[in-house]
Amino acid sequence: MAKQSEWPAKMLAVIKTGNTAAAIAQIKVAPSVKDLRQLQAALDKAQLKGRWRDVDIAIEENMALLAAPRLHRSP
Repeated sequence: MAKQSEWPAKMLAVIKTGNTAAAIAQIKVAPSVKDLRQLQAALDKAQLKGRWRDVDIAIEENMALLAAPRLHRSP
């Protein structure tokens, strides 16, 4: 069984402090779509989804960016 990432729990703690700028910066460099989905589920479970609209938008946008096929390959 794969080890669960600690990133979503750490991000949830940052979001709960109200430091949305730091949370959005970290969301933009999220390790994977899986981690973003786990963060989204954690926000739902904690009933915090919708409280910080900019965080919700950042999660959605970055999930789409990470899920999209790459437009080019690095040399």
